[in-house]
Amino acid sequence: MSPPQSGHPRRWLILIVLCLSTLVLVVDNMALTVAVPSLAADLSASPQDIQWILESYMLVFAGLLLTAGSLSDRYGRRRVMLVGLVLFGAASLAATLVTGPEPLVAVRVVMGVGGALVMPSTLSILITVFTDANERRKAMAAWGAVAMLGMVGGPVLGGVLIASHGWESIFGINVPIAALAVVAALALMPESKGPATRPDPVGAVLSMVGMSALVWTVNELAHGVSWPALALTVAALTAFVIWELRTPFPMVPLTLFRDRDFAGGSLSLTLVQIGNGGLLLVLTQYLQFGLGYTPTQAGLAFIPMAIASLIFNGVGAGLGVRFGNRAVAVLGMVVMATGFGLLTVSSEGLATLVVAQFVLGAGGGLAMPSAVAALMGTIPTEQAGVGSALNDTIQQAGAALGVAALGSLATGSYAAAMPADAAEAARHSIAIAVADPSLADTARHAYGAAMSTAFAGAAAGVLAAAVLALLLMRGRRPAPPTPTAAAETGTPLVGATH
Repeated sequence: MSPPQSGHPRRWLILIVLCLSTLVLVVDNMALTVAVPSLAADLSASPQDIQWILESYMLVFAGLLLTAGSLSDRYGRRRVMLVGLVLFGAASLAATLVTGPEPLVAVRVVMGVGGALVMPSTLSILITVFTDANERRKAMAAWGAVAMLGMVGGPVLGGVLIASHGWESIFGINVPIAALAVVAALALMPESKGPATRPDPVGAVLSMVGMSALVWTVNELAHGVSWPALALTVAALTAFVIWELRTPFPMVPLTLFRDRDFAGGSLSLTLVQIGNGGLLLVLTQYLQFGLGYTPTQAGLAFIPMAIASLIFNGVGAGLGVRFGNRAVAVLGMVVMATGFGLLTVSSEGLATLVVAQFVLGAGGGLAMPSAVAALMGTIPTEQAGVGSALNDTIQQAGAALGVAALGSLATGSYAAAMPADAAEAARHSIAIAVADPSLADTARHAYGAAMSTAFAGAAAGVLAAAVLALLLMRGRRPAPPTPTAAAETGTPLVGATH
């Protein structure tokens, strides 16, 4: 039976469950960023290990989003979300028991599968139970606000938990939250299915292989080009494009890239997220190893950026309607590049670090709504779910590449700045170097210089994104979307970090 005209009678309680399911994904990823030093010490993890612990989740999550959305339509949105929550909770429990970096990477892969199953299902269920356009818009806004709350609170919560209970607690807290969401979903949430679409397993496999090989290639650049990995990258991604253009049921409708707004929005978002993805990895290690912050202090240090992003997200959405997506997206990206530029000199004082993060958050808040609005505005309403998943895929892939690219750039620059007679382990890991009193100050200065190099690269990437947006996106002012269209495309969620 279809829900009543005003929506499902328990729709607001269901919204709480959906927000809870989203919150556990966002908080986990943000909290993990402040756990890097503790993980490195307790698990004897190298910088490359840390990169894979962070990016294994993102690669699997991004690669499976579109397939997961198709599965939820075919087999039931609640069912697929429940499977995802169970996988995510079980893998989180397993993460508290690991004793080495390799098992933790494997666990993070399973968490990525669970997260990919949860995220598209929550959006589909929300649209199903909220049939009134105005209520649906409010629900979507609430969902986006919860995601932003997770981004702000995740590092702080992670810092507090690590200080009192160790890094294992950032995974352990997921277990009761996931269990509560499962029980509430079973008790409150109706099952629903959409028009069945055939999955694209060949496309999913090719995209995962290609992206994994690409990140592996970038990771190894600090030690030289891995030609086998590079060859696999080119072969898999080329095969993926050819397959998606030929198959009647593509996972990614690549013909969308013929539209200038879609191409400009997606390509510029990828470059922006490369900078954002590497930011957390590089800056977290600098705060704790370079400046001596505790995990809690490192978490609190991200608040200026998160608050600015939250404020300017709404400002950017309004300006995009008034002045057009291209103008506001380009402005925001230029502001973001300025923020990265300030981060290159943040070692000169705490005030510079705070200002740099606020500027960076403000730029992201301005740019993201307009870039995503341009991308989503090209997708027909009947493909809104695919468009939303594609938006997430683009951003997650960019973030994963950012962890790889900027992480490798920082690692290589740090090793080059360390004394040639320093131990090999100390030349490739600041965590090891600062433990040696004779090398600690040298290592801190070397990592500060390496961080500046990495953020200079990020600034260049964001400026390139601004140029792409300026050249590719159309300059016309967008027509104000109808409430129904805005709700169905998920516009209130612009700028949320998953």
